[in-house]
Amino acid sequence: MGSNTLTRGTGIGLALAPGLLIIGLAAAATQQDSAEASAATAGSGQAEAVLDLRSGGAPAGRQTHRITREGVNVEFTITPLADQAGKALREGDFAEIAFSVTSAESGEPLRGTYPGVWVDLAKVWKATDRGPITCKERVGMYLQGLVGIRPMIDLTSYYVLSLNRDASISVIDPVVGITGITSLYANIPLKRPGADWVKTRAESWMYVSMPRAGEVAAVSLDTFKVVANIAAGDTPTRIALQPDEKYLWVGNDTKSGTTGGVTVIDPRTREVVATIPTGVGHHEIAFSDDGRYAFVSNRDSGTVSVIEIDTLEKIRDIKTGPTPISLTPSGLSKSLYVADGISGVVTVIDTATLETVGRIEAKPGIGPMRVSEDGRWGVLVNSLLDEVYVIDAATNEIAHTVTVAGKPYQVNVSAAFAYIRALDSPTVSMINLTELGKGGKVIVNTFGAGQAAPGKAKDISIADGITPAADEAAVLVVSPGDATVYFYMEGMNAPMGAFRNYGHAPRAVAIANRALKESAPGVYSTTVRVPAAGTFDVAFLNEAPQFLHCFAFEADPNPLITAAPKPLAVDYLLEERQVSAGKTTTLRFRLTNPATGLPRTDLEDVRVLYYRLPHFGRRELPARHAGEGIYEVALELKAAGAYYVYVGAPSEDVDYQDLNFLTLMAVRDKGS
Repeated sequence: MGSNTLTRGTGIGLALAPGLLIIGLAAAATQQDSAEASAATAGSGQAEAVLDLRSGGAPAGRQTHRITREGVNVEFTITPLADQAGKALREGDFAEIAFSVTSAESGEPLRGTYPGVWVDLAKVWKATDRGPITCKERVGMYLQGLVGIRPMIDLTSYYVLSLNRDASISVIDPVVGITGITSLYANIPLKRPGADWVKTRAESWMYVSMPRAGEVAAVSLDTFKVVANIAAGDTPTRIALQPDEKYLWVGNDTKSGTTGGVTVIDPRTREVVATIPTGVGHHEIAFSDDGRYAFVSNRDSGTVSVIEIDTLEKIRDIKTGPTPISLTPSGLSKSLYVADGISGVVTVIDTATLETVGRIEAKPGIGPMRVSEDGRWGVLVNSLLDEVYVIDAATNEIAHTVTVAGKPYQVNVSAAFAYIRALDSPTVSMINLTELGKGGKVIVNTFGAGQAAPGKAKDISIADGITPAADEAAVLVVSPGDATVYFYMEGMNAPMGAFRNYGHAPRAVAIANRALKESAPGVYSTTVRVPAAGTFDVAFLNEAPQFLHCFAFEADPNPLITAAPKPLAVDYLLEERQVSAGKTTTLRFRLTNPATGLPRTDLEDVRVLYYRLPHFGRRELPARHAGEGIYEVALELKAAGAYYVYVGAPSEDVDYQDLNFLTLMAVRDKGS
């Protein structure tokens, strides 16, 4: 992982060698404490100079601290976002955390350092076998990935999101998961199974299309909850967010030419601003580099519709062939590449003039295509002929034809590689993008991701089954047949880790990145939501030179949050989670007030949702109050398998996702 193992490696990299990291960290912390003590005794300021600027003329609401260590200046600021600007920071507020890192000698910004940062309440932990555990010592424990020992905010890691075949999204903690202890961080229930998803640039929101519900779920990546379900027309499938994130575009895959098209949603108001008919069949969506046009393919009409974004009006239909399969824009060539599965031709459209400027002759059977990050290389798969074509956007010609066995059907790219997934093989193929165009034979490297080929799964998602792993030279790969997500680091012969999905069948994978980003030279920042009121430690770990410092900030109580505690808590009253299939099971559970612990006996609208994985027999039933806050419901678990059970109460504004869910395993009795 190079010199940035400690920092840019994020959560997974940090967990790979916790022993070495903790030893180095403990030594650094000890040296630092000794240096500080010596400096204090000698009256020297060389070890650390600290400046607290909270009362030194900083804007209201902003808290700033500065240190000088090991020839490095670090200025830490936390600033409430615009809607809270000028006000004191409170629990529940969104704020920007930023670190400006410069050379103490020259004042020049230090780029590419990517510090490790952890935020937690400034409480002194108690240890059973020795003295209190300090902020600095806690960092070593975070790096081990121990269950239950995590900071409130971890700015070194990311969460793995798995879009499942059932109506849910799994949230996996890779730091804990790579150690083999546990990995399921949260489960997000959806109204119906998701088909496609897209997240905002700041990674605060994920939007998930649900064709069977006719809606799009707006999922908060801060709370991992569905905040709203937005009406999105008939059979919403492909979903895309335009570059400036003003509009969310959803393809409506109907069979009627008068209704098939796109629904355009304002993500801020969560309202539909336009419904635009385009044509028949499945729709792919792309945008021009200047943000002026949206392009929508109509698979059964053989056209690509051009929509002017300012007016939200369709201005043209471009004939591209009988079956346009994929749309791929290139910022380098300012062109849109339309791959036609039947003709085997890639039509090149100038995204400024909207004219067809080229036709690249491939072969029938072509499908998805992706362009490298620099826009130079387009990688196009052909599942019929077991081929992959590499298109040079500079010449609009096929530069390489590569054999990839097993019906390649999906492709994604990292900074250095194109990753190709095949239907009939568990093997993932890799093409080194840096070696293209040099005249030699293209070398294909491979690694295994599971035992079962993706084609063994009952359905294939249109969402990505391969995604780059944040800033690492690594990817995450879904194996639908194995119900597992694999972590592969570039240069290795095999995946370095795997994440179980606890009974869910994963179909696509994405990440929710929590790591700091270099927003300006030497400035590393991100947006966080303050989780509680109190004084917080902000542990800052610099790698080269290595030092660890704990900053601090304060958050005031928020009366709106304090006045509105969680209204309900649920306790499932059963000893065994294995029940008999084919019989009615009476489920009893107690609902209490979390603040007082007293039973809630006054609820008349308690409801229970349950279904068998992945999404069979979904039912909602009213629960009956049996006295003393205990409610019961009769569940008909007709078939053997794993069942999910959720409890909600609309009168208390408690949705199914707000309370703990229950898993039951229904098995056939012997002889039945």
